[in-house]
Amino acid sequence: MKLHIEKPIFGGSGLARSEGKAVFVPLTLPGEEVEAAIIQDKGGFARAELQSVLEPSPARVQPPCPYFGRCGGCHYHAAYPAQLEMKLAILRESLERAHLREIPEIRAITGEPFGYRNRVRLHVRNTPFSLGYKFRNSHENLAVDFCPIAAPILQRAIQTLNLQGADAQIAAFVTEVELFCDSTESRLLVSLWTDRPASSAVPLFEKVSQSLRQILPEVQNIGLFAAERGRNSGRLLARMGSDSLLYAAANSSYKVSLGSFFQVNRFLVDALVDLVTGGEAGAIAWDLYAGVGLFSVPLAQSFSSVTAVESSPSAVRDLRENLRGTQHRVVAADTAAFLRQAAKQRHSAPDLVVVDPPRAGLGGDVTAALEKVRPRKITYVSCDPATLSRDLAALVQSGYRLNQMHLLDLFPQTFHLESVTHLSLD
Repeated sequence: MKLHIEKPIFGGSGLARSEGKAVFVPLTLPGEEVEAAIIQDKGGFARAELQSVLEPSPARVQPPCPYFGRCGGCHYHAAYPAQLEMKLAILRESLERAHLREIPEIRAITGEPFGYRNRVRLHVRNTPFSLGYKFRNSHENLAVDFCPIAAPILQRAIQTLNLQGADAQIAAFVTEVELFCDSTESRLLVSLWTDRPASSAVPLFEKVSQSLRQILPEVQNIGLFAAERGRNSGRLLARMGSDSLLYAAANSSYKVSLGSFFQVNRFLVDALVDLVTGGEAGAIAWDLYAGVGLFSVPLAQSFSSVTAVESSPSAVRDLRENLRGTQHRVVAADTAAFLRQAAKQRHSAPDLVVVDPPRAGLGGDVTAALEKVRPRKITYVSCDPATLSRDLAALVQSGYRLNQMHLLDLFPQTFHLESVTHLSLD
């Protein structure tokens, strides 16, 4: 069928309508006339596959990546300014649909649109040996020789492993490989995943680790994890070398261990930290979903008391190390549980609470607890506009005002977007 693409939606598709039904078409841009075929009819809406672009948008460009369209990693083959406009439109519409009023102007902060990732995770194919991502809408592996959005050191590592990985016998027991580089691109942290029993995988890991360090001199440490269904990181079975590297950001050095999360955009980490913590000072600050302490460390320099809350065991260990030598507190707990307990106690309300939740957002339990704690300011770092809008609506209903909002484009070429919202009590 022929369709007119009305607007972009979160997830990477364009929205069209056919006989009043919403049709989602990936790899399309607003204003385009396309030909598409329905591949899934869900009753209230349908998903379609792009067949051809009949009238392209002026923003459409030739992707610099030969895997674009087949690879499921990137979504926008549009000039970079057009990508930003689409993301801003998606964020604004999400906020409006949540019936939020007095939405501040959303300012965009950008960096280089390519070569920005400090971390990539690839699947291993045995015959012939290759590293790759997944085909779009598929569980099948797509072999890749390089990835234009990855840091140069990671691209070189992918090429080297594709050439020499078979000789290193990686595929004998490894299903996935993750490469993480430091800010200077001089060191690599490598994580391997296996679906084999530890008794057989660990001896193979010890041999392969030696080979990896020979073919990739930048490798500082290597870890082997058990692949567990539905989890990004399983049990650490073995490691070679130290278990972490130091990442320089925002005038500090952060210990980041195997299995710990760190922001992936190497060009915008400093800007993110400054946006969240810059100019903030006072007596009490809480950093919830603190990770390795990206925001806790600078907050510790400007607040008398900082409480950093994190539930991931590996991140908690890093967080304690990154706050070592200070009097600030690390709480190894789920954020909702910490807030429920804090709401029951009599204490001074924090001057600032920073929240950086996963894609699921805060949810009702956390927003309700924040309403009881009543911090003077809340800074919300979000990676999902829908859950952000839901949570902001609850916080505004409880008396908070939206003061500033920024979109940080941490993930160019993809539909993912990061935002930072500053709220305060009326």
